[in-house]
Amino acid sequence: MVSDFFHPGLGGVEMHIYQLAECLLQRGHKVVVVTHFRAARQGVRYLKNGLKVYYLPFLPFHDNCTLPTFFSFFPLLRKVLLRERIDIVHGHQATSNLAHECILHARTMGYHTVYTDHSLFGFADAACIHVNKLLKFFLTNVEHAICVSHTNRENLVLRAALNPANVSVIPNAVDTRRFVPDPSQRPAPPTVTIVVVSRLTYRKGIDLLVGAIPQICRRHEHVRWLIGGDGPKRLLLEEMLEREQLHDRVELLGSIPHDEVRNVLIRGHVFLNTSLTEAFCIAIVEAASCGLMVVSTSVGGVPEVLPPHMMRLAAPRTDSVVEALEVALASLPPLEVAQKFHEEVRVHYFPVVNGTNNNRNSTQR
Repeated sequence: MVSDFFHPGLGGVEMHIYQLAECLLQRGHKVVVVTHFRAARQGVRYLKNGLKVYYLPFLPFHDNCTLPTFFSFFPLLRKVLLRERIDIVHGHQATSNLAHECILHARTMGYHTVYTDHSLFGFADAACIHVNKLLKFFLTNVEHAICVSHTNRENLVLRAALNPANVSVIPNAVDTRRFVPDPSQRPAPPTVTIVVVSRLTYRKGIDLLVGAIPQICRRHEHVRWLIGGDGPKRLLLEEMLEREQLHDRVELLGSIPHDEVRNVLIRGHVFLNTSLTEAFCIAIVEAASCGLMVVSTSVGGVPEVLPPHMMRLAAPRTDSVVEALEVALASLPPLEVAQKFHEEVRVHYFPVVNGTNNNRNSTQR
C-alpha cells in the first residue's frame, strides 16, 4: 500500500490504511506500506502489529505531499517492489503524489494496481481542476478503483473519466473492538457532554462549531463540550471561549493519539461533526460504535454512513447545526441503547475488509 498519508500522521486515511493492513495481515497476506519520511522516522520500520513500513527519503513540500517528479522516485520504488516480491500495488488518496507515481510505475512494470479514493473534489475552482486532470492521467491504466461511498464513486467516475464497472464502493473499515461503549464514564445527569474530535481546519467546519457552541450553552445550562484535535482554527475557538466566558464549560484537549480517542468518546452523549465536505467520515462511525448519538452536517457521503435513528443531519449552516443539536439533546437514547449502537456498527463495518480482499483477488485473475 502506498500513500503520502500514514502513521505517525493522524487522520481518516492514515487510520484506514493501518487498520486495513492489520486485517489483511491477520488473514495471512503479506502487506508492506510505502510512504515518505517524517522527521526522524526514516528507513524501514516495523510497527507493533508486524506491519513493515518503508519511510523513503522523499521530501514533502506541501500538506505532507511529495513533490511531483514523475521519474526521480522510480529507481527506489522499483527496488522496493522487487525486493518485497509485490503482487498488487494499492494507492490511497487523490492528493497523494507518491501513490499516483507508484501506481504509474507499477503498471508499467506489469504489476496489478488498485486505487482507493477518500475525498470529494469539485469541478469549478483551479485547484480541483488541476487535481482532476492529474487523476485522469494517473488512473488511465489502473485495474480497479475503490470508493468509500456511493457519492464518492459518482464523483470519481466523473473526475477521472473511469468506467463505472471498474469502480466499487466499500466503506472504510472500523475495528469496533477498539471502540466499545462504557456509559459509566459519562457524567451524572443532568449534565450532557457533546464531543468533537476533528482537525481544527476550515474544511472541518470549525467556523460552524464556533457559532453553535455559544447558542447551545445559552439554551442548555447543563451542556458541556469536549473538543479534541488541533489545527489553524484553534485560535478561533480560543477567542470565542474568551469572548463568551465559556472556559468552565468547554474543554480543549488538543491533539489526541488515535489509541486515546475511545477514552474521549465514551465520556460523551452526543458526537458533533461539522465538516463542509466528506466522502465518508470515519469519525462518526467510531463515535456510534462507542454508543453516542451523532449529529452531522449533511454533506458528501455522510448521509449513507449511519441509519436515521443513530444520526441527526443538518445543513452546513450554524442555525441548522444548532437545530439538529436541539433535536438530539431532546431525544437522547437510554444508556442501554449504547450497546445496541455498537452491535449495529460492528455488523455493518467490522467485516468490511472482505470487500477489499475480494477486489484485490479479482485483479489477479
